[in-house]
Amino acid sequence: MRTCLPAALAATFLLPACLVQAAEPVESAQPAERNLPLWEAGIGAAGFSTPAYPGADDRSNRGLVLPFVIYRGKTFRADQNGVGARLLNTDKVEFDIGFSGSLPARSKDVEARRGMPDLGTLVEFGPRVKYKFADMGEQGRMRFELPLRAVIEGRGGLRRQGWTMEPRLVWEKRGEGARWTLEGQLGAVFGDRRINRYFYEVAPQYATADRPAYRADGGLLLVRTGLFGTWRMNPDVRVFGFVRYESYSGAANQDSPLMKKSTGTSAGLGFAWTFARSAARARAAE
Repeated sequence: MRTCLPAALAATFLLPACLVQAAEPVESAQPAERNLPLWEAGIGAAGFSTPAYPGADDRSNRGLVLPFVIYRGKTFRADQNGVGARLLNTDKVEFDIGFSGSLPARSKDVEARRGMPDLGTLVEFGPRVKYKFADMGEQGRMRFELPLRAVIEGRGGLRRQGWTMEPRLVWEKRGEGARWTLEGQLGAVFGDRRINRYFYEVAPQYATADRPAYRADGGLLLVRTGLFGTWRMNPDVRVFGFVRYESYSGAANQDSPLMKKSTGTSAGLGFAWTFARSAARARAAE
């Protein structure tokens, strides 16, 4: 959901990461970050529509209003790239430890999963390597990202639900004066057997005439591409939106009775309002 949270597993992403990305000035990717406030706080809202889970034919339509915080410390950061600890940052390579997540889906609202356990809120945690390999000037910049995440479910307690890996190419471009930004991604999500079982396995006790028992395997979850954009209305208010397309063809569990569609689309629109900033500048954290 990287990126907007990025929210890879439930074909959605947690709103706070999107609000941070929409509010964070893209100049922060440059040395000018040292002249930005050490922290900023605000509030934002968004509405979005996504598949209930990858491959679902039911959709989840949500609206949320939540606060956000941007913090530009030397190591710990909450910015347009997510929340985590940046352990290495050079002109070409960045290494950090970060978080992302996805929202829950109730099985009573999803016809294919009716009678099965709900899908809970998922939090992903782990390392990420970013390699910045092309600066094309006015045409934007390119980088390769490789996050590896442990997936933790929060539903009646905390439990680990496997691992995911998402190699992806990222292109970003900004308008003059950073009034607008665009970011495009192309990547694939792979999961171990445990997270694939979480989404696609049908245990014998949940089998029905229309939903036979199924044993899930580890491997490819999905391939996806998407576009995220922001527009700065004034120094305090930005609007943002995203569209995303996913393909489940060739997925390790495309034969699961819970895999109802071969493609999925998501979209959302929202705004972020910054109402407080620190007098201290980011350079003080170095």
